[in-house]
Amino acid sequence: MLRAGLGRRSRCCGGLWRSPCPAAASGSARALSAASASPSPGSGGGARSGDAPPAGASNVKPLDGVKILDLTRILAGPFATMNLGDLGAEVIKVERPGAGDDTRAWGPPFAGTESVYFLSVNRNKKSIAINMKDSKGVKLIKELAAASDVFVENFVPGKLAEMGLGYEDIKKIAPHIVYCSITGYGQTGPVVQRGGYDSIAAAVSGLMHITGHEDGEPVRAGVAMTDLATGLYTYGAIMAGLLQRYKTGKGLHIDCNLLSTQVACLTHVAANYLNCKIEAKRWGTAHGSIVPYQAFKTKDGYIVVGAGNDHQFVTVCKILNLPEVSKDSRYKTNTLRVQNRKELIDILSTRFSEKATTEWLQLFEGHGVPYGPINNMQQVFSDPQDQVSDTVNLLCHIQNHLHLLDNTQWRY
Repeated sequence: MLRAGLGRRSRCCGGLWRSPCPAAASGSARALSAASASPSPGSGGGARSGDAPPAGASNVKPLDGVKILDLTRILAGPFATMNLGDLGAEVIKVERPGAGDDTRAWGPPFAGTESVYFLSVNRNKKSIAINMKDSKGVKLIKELAAASDVFVENFVPGKLAEMGLGYEDIKKIAPHIVYCSITGYGQTGPVVQRGGYDSIAAAVSGLMHITGHEDGEPVRAGVAMTDLATGLYTYGAIMAGLLQRYKTGKGLHIDCNLLSTQVACLTHVAANYLNCKIEAKRWGTAHGSIVPYQAFKTKDGYIVVGAGNDHQFVTVCKILNLPEVSKDSRYKTNTLRVQNRKELIDILSTRFSEKATTEWLQLFEGHGVPYGPINNMQQVFSDPQDQVSDTVNLLCHIQNHLHLLDNTQWRY
């Protein structure tokens, strides 16, 4: 088993959604066409057949021809499969008849009758509603799996095996399958039967312990970072699984879970404890090992400035017109600045409060020091860099609604 985790625009996109179709709860794989939002560019098991793209094709994506059967819901799994879909994979999302993915009801806000939350992580997919408690539904899942390259699920360990849809069951009919399980706590251990939600995993893993104001209460991150990180681990592990299958000709079982992912993402914080027995603490916007590296209040907002080396610190002092600070023996090195954090931050904070954010941005421009404002959403999506990077897509929904969604973060 491959483990992922600890130790281990087009302008109009056909292919968002139609509501789950109860009529597709049983029958054959042909029922998929009735529940699909739109045709997918891939067809057949192209990744397994080794078919080459047409000569001269200029719009072939890396995963064109790869079929993914997606039994996940909520966030981590859908985020992973959405990213795979962005790379050209044909993603078939299986939902409960009538209700569908839980996030279809998560709102407001809604775009028409659709949950904006749901839309944000489910582009580039087809949807089919299947009752997996029905033997005909199980049969249909197996038919779809046999024609797919990847099978992704996020049920409590053992649940799908009870239905005859566990890895060993699917492996018998699809030995080529890259089968990926996403759980809260993995496949073994005393708490594997617990459901996994982002906030719970963030708490148990220590992320909440290190997030928040230095003297304040533990805080949940503004977005579900544990779920999103797990989705990215899953995405990468599936890509690696497809590559391994290409080399060996055999499928495999991948195990991803929220807890292992978030513990792995503790990086230096975990290393500080494991190697030096230093208990972690909350730093607000600051950094435990780098000074200055935090947000500073200006006349009308905030600016974040980071000095990752001594040369950058001297530059910051020059911009702030504080040459005497850069020459002060207490602040000559980063280690000294960390030791004398409070005094230095008080000095810098006083100076930053004297000008508006835009004034400081102009002064820092072109000096090679990392800096930036703390933006609200309106400012984020009107930022000239986002416009140049084509960060936002205008997507055409199956019901003829137009929606703005984040774009993928890679280019080919």
